[in-house]
Amino acid sequence: MAFYKKTQQKINGKWYPISVTVGKPVTTDEVAKRLAAESTVSPADTFAVLKALGGVLADFMENGRTVKLDGVGTFYYTANSKGNGVDSPDKVNATQITDVRVRFIPEKHTSSSHQVTTRSLVSDNIFWEEWGGTENTGGSGEDGEGEDPAV
Repeated sequence: MAFYKKTQQKINGKWYPISVTVGKPVTTDEVAKRLAAESTVSPADTFAVLKALGGVLADFMENGRTVKLDGVGTFYYTANSKGNGVDSPDKVNATQITDVRVRFIPEKHTSSSHQVTTRSLVSDNIFWEEWGGTENTGGSGEDGEGEDPAV
């Protein structure tokens, strides 16, 4: 079950549902134990692999590679640059890059008519219920902000 709360947007005064996360984030240890229960791998081995995953992804990506994990999605870098650009291609250089971000696209499955039917990290059976609690909640993002309802 997923939760939402009613929120009024300051910009237009309209009300929207935004997702609410409940409790503390699930830990690597919890994920490892769950994966071990669903496979033949021990919790310790699963934990070790999960702990190493970030470094392995970073190594591939710093070498210019995109990383696609079946059943999860694709990770890739984007670069932001400072200023308003330069006047010619020969003036473009790496010193203009001011920020690097990791982007993620969840894996999707398409039907025979080429329509997106599922995303691997979004359940087909999601059931939304209005959140009635007040403790340990935040929006769906890391910074505690909810999804943009205009999207």
